[in-house]
Amino acid sequence: MGNKRKGNLVIIGGAEDKYGESTILEEVVNMVGGEDAIIGIFTTATQHPEEAGEEYRDVFMRLGVRDTEILNINTRDDANRDENVRKLRDVTGFFFTGGDQLRITSILGGTRTCEALHHAFSQGTAVIGTSAGASVMSSTMIVEGNSNDAARKCTLKMAPGLSLVDGVIIDQHFDQRGRLGRLLCGVAENPGVLGIGIDEDTAIRVYPEEYFEVLGSNAVTVIDGRSIISTNVSELQPDEILAITNASLHVLSKGYGFDFKKKEVFRLH
Repeated sequence: MGNKRKGNLVIIGGAEDKYGESTILEEVVNMVGGEDAIIGIFTTATQHPEEAGEEYRDVFMRLGVRDTEILNINTRDDANRDENVRKLRDVTGFFFTGGDQLRITSILGGTRTCEALHHAFSQGTAVIGTSAGASVMSSTMIVEGNSNDAARKCTLKMAPGLSLVDGVIIDQHFDQRGRLGRLLCGVAENPGVLGIGIDEDTAIRVYPEEYFEVLGSNAVTVIDGRSIISTNVSELQPDEILAITNASLHVLSKGYGFDFKKKEVFRLH
């Protein structure tokens, strides 16, 4: 985690409740200003931007937000246009929909929109992402890997993310899609990075003070690789089963948090 962080993050594991109690999205709305919020909805990840944008606009309006800005930025030309950069200036929170995280980085990376997003975040504007929009928050993101399968070496594809949170790898739809093995692979490849697996309808709210709290109805899994004694991840035979010993694993639900500096779990009062 670096000192460059100023804003709050809400990182959602996907399939968040949109039409019931909507506890995660209610927290988002309160965090970004309530009825006075202006939420910029990035639909870059999805190939159905109009539908996704309108769905989230309706959801946020139901939760009391008066003003949303749908940011249908689907090409790098879009991401460099003055009109789109201007739209970002008055936004009190940015929301990234699900889809394909590589679309987000390949379209926004190195553009004026990306620069404006990072500037807004450094000034305290909140950023929220669900599913693919969750994976992209970290400096290194998971792009592809085996789900519902035993962990195998060299089956994980990773790429640079948006670097809004450092020192972590984030996976989403975690328990529902059986992704423990692939997150273990990611941590085995770099034990200095925390693996964070977020279940559906579950989120972490990351504070500028460098800790997170769990929101939602399911669990967050944290893998700390600093205690790993041995692993075969760097050896030959790339398709063999991963061996890893003495990794530290925490499973956290609502009411728990995690301190990034101390690498410790804590209970909320």
